[in-house]
Parts: sequence; C-alpha cells; structure tokens
Amino acid sequence: MRGRWEPGASRATPRASRFTQEKDTRMTEQTDGKCEGCEEAVTREHSTLKETAEQGVREYEEKRLRHRMGQIKRKIIVLSGKGGVGKSTVAVNLAVSLAMAGKEVGLLDVDVHGPSVPKLLNLEKAQPIIKGDLMLPVNYTERLKVMSLGFLLRGKDEAVIWRGPMKMGAIRQFLKDVDWGELDYLIIDSPPGTGDEPLSVCQLIENLTGAIVVTTPQEVALADVRRSINFCRQLSLPVLGVVENMSGFVCPKCKEVTNIFKSGAGEKMAEEMDVPFLGRIPMDLGVMGSCDGGRPYVEHFGHTDTAQAFARIGKPILEMDVEAPAEGATEPTVTPNDDGLIRVAIPIAAGKLAMHFGHCEEFALVDVDPETKEIKGTQTVSAPDHQPGLLPPWLAEQGVTTIISGGMGSRAQSLFASHKINVVVGASATEPEALVAAYLQGALTTGDNICDH
Repeated sequence: MRGRWEPGASRATPRASRFTQEKDTRMTEQTDGKCEGCEEAVTREHSTLKETAEQGVREYEEKRLRHRMGQIKRKIIVLSGKGGVGKSTVAVNLAVSLAMAGKEVGLLDVDVHGPSVPKLLNLEKAQPIIKGDLMLPVNYTERLKVMSLGFLLRGKDEAVIWRGPMKMGAIRQFLKDVDWGELDYLIIDSPPGTGDEPLSVCQLIENLTGAIVVTTPQEVALADVRRSINFCRQLSLPVLGVVENMSGFVCPKCKEVTNIFKSGAGEKMAEEMDVPFLGRIPMDLGVMGSCDGGRPYVEHFGHTDTAQAFARIGKPILEMDVEAPAEGATEPTVTPNDDGLIRVAIPIAAGKLAMHFGHCEEFALVDVDPETKEIKGTQTVSAPDHQPGLLPPWLAEQGVTTIISGGMGSRAQSLFASHKINVVVGASATEPEALVAAYLQGALTTGDNICDH
C-alpha cells in the first residue's frame, strides 16, 4: 500500500498524545458553571498532562532514532564547502562501489532544496512505500537502498521553501521513520556548505563515523573546504579524507590529461590541515554523460581509469569494515613513531589507570623497543585543558602510537584512528608499566568498554 508522506509530520505518535486530547475535551465540559479557581486548577492540570505527553513523544522518538541508527555499522556524511564540485556524484559512485563489493548500503539524500540523487540513479519516478508508521526506502539494487526528498515532491520542478526547524524535522524523520534495516554503510549526501542540513545530521546521529570532503582544485573551492574541515573539528567529527574532483580533463580521443583548473591543490591542502587525502578524480566526459543518463559510472564503466580512481577512493572506506578483533584479544601494535619507539599513553590518577579517559589530569607515556619489546622508560606529562577534539592531535604530537584505556567512546576512537593511534579499551585500574608489559605479551585482560558514550 502506498501513502502520502507529509514532511514535518510524524507518523508515529504514542498513545499519550491521544489521551491528552480526550482529557482536554472532558476538562472543558467540567469547567462549565465552575468558579474561576476551579478553572485555573483544571488549566494547570491540563498543562501538566500536556507537558508529560510531549515529553513522552520526545523520548519515544529519540528511542526510535537510536534503534534505527543502531542497526547501521558505519554512517558517513559527504560534504563540500561549495556547490558544483561533484559531491553528489562522488556520494552516489561511492555507495554503488560499496554495494558492488558485497556490502549492504543505504544512500540518504538530505539536500532539501536540490535533491539530485534520484536523477543520478534514474529513480525520478520512484516512490517509497508507506507501511504502517514506516517508510520503505527505494531499492536501486538488492544491496543498495535509497531515500531522498526528491521522491516525495509532487513534481521535479517543485521548490521547497523551508526554514531550519522544518529541515531538521524532515531529516529526523528520514533517520527514524525509514526502515533501513541492518546496513554496513549509510552514505549521507549533504548539500554544500555548513548549514542546517549537515548540522542536523551531525546533531541527530550520536556515533557518526566521519565525513568525506569533496573539492575541486581551484583556490576559491579550497577556501570553502577548509571551512568544512573546521566545521567537522568543531563538532568532533573525524574527517575520513579529502577527494579532489575534476582534477584534470581527459581527452575522449587521445586520453591525454589537461589540467584546466590545476591539479594537486586538494592534496596539498589536506596535508596542510593534517587530514587524509583519498585521491583525485579526473574531469571525464563519460562521468558527465553517466550522471545525466542516471547510470552510475563505476557500475557501467568499471574498466576505465576514472572508475579505478573512484575505486581507490572507496578502498579505505571498505577497509573500515574489516571485522574488529574479538573482545579480550590484545595483540600489540608494533608500528614505531618517528623516534623508532612504540609509545603507549595511559591516563592515570594516583599512579594507576584512570577510568575516565577524557578528564584525567596526567598521562603516563611508556616507551618500548619495537624489536625486543622491552620497556625503555616512562615519563609522566600533564594533560592539556579539556577541549573537544584536542587530545588526539596533542597525543600524536607527543609521538604516541597506542593508548590503553578503561573506556572510550566510538567517536573518540575514530578521531585517534585518524591520527594513526591504536586504542585498546576495557583495561583495569593497574600501574602503567604492568599494563604495558601485559599488552606486549598479548596477555592484557580487557573487559567492557565502560565509558562508551
């Protein structure tokens, strides 16, 4: 059965709100002929019941949102500082590449004013199915599910004139009321800039895996991309990497590459801002034609150099889905720092591991010879002032390669991973050198991640 979805109107309302409406009717009847004091008492009771019902609705919707997002392993938002850089093209081809690699993938288009995903996938006539209080996403393939506001507009030329709260309400519904099921990846195509839509996604999804930022080589685009990266840092959102799109024009006849804009500027900017560089995609007439025809380039032209460029960009994202070691396995990481040492950082309080990582006052830095695995020395350093996102770059500057912690949130772990720092969680409150010795022997006993927030 198909139904009409009304943007901003929740389809899932708990029984409490209907109860409030019934009480409202009864209270109006009860006040007939009563004194002013009785009317005030009834009004107060009505106000209390209304607030209770509204609180119940909010709690229900938050629980529903957490449940829906909890079924998705990796949630990645694709950003750009400026429009026209090919961000949606990158998002679509990344999602298709992941699905072709055997992953279960969702693609969510949250560009309220210019949804282009339906066009890029030749799904302009598709509509989601309304089933009870849920929407079923449109299936592009068996492994790729798609949702876009473009599916819900009356016509392809209809303008959406919404302010911020309406946008956030629609995005909230896409996240909590769309039955994505269990996914390996949810790729979120956001509009350009750092406005309502990307901010809403970052605020609504508790454990957003990270952001991919798309740019072109011109300086005017790079300046806006720097703002996008700083936006991510202010929200403690890991930047998974920068993609330089339209990096050189490929002649369709001789295949010679001409740098119409220039090439390499995106990589240089990524290096300057200390974020990963995922790769370059050339300006290829085949990509433009495939977009207009609704035929994802990597699916239909997989043998070309440009398709291989898309594949190289998707490779680090695919590697994120490698199964993590079973809990309790503590095989040591032996990658040395620039000084040729393994340096293990442990948050401490009263000489033992502090269970609350982000609020400790000191760190023990234990140096280990990577070949003999002998402890060479230990120093204690004061932690910097507590600021969101500060510890990962600060510890990286200290030459830290590994952290042993009692507990750490998944977003913080992603931030440390982006700085090439391995994290071990679930350790007990023990002296630092004893923890490191057990870790090096593969005998460190770990339990629950007690601070997974």
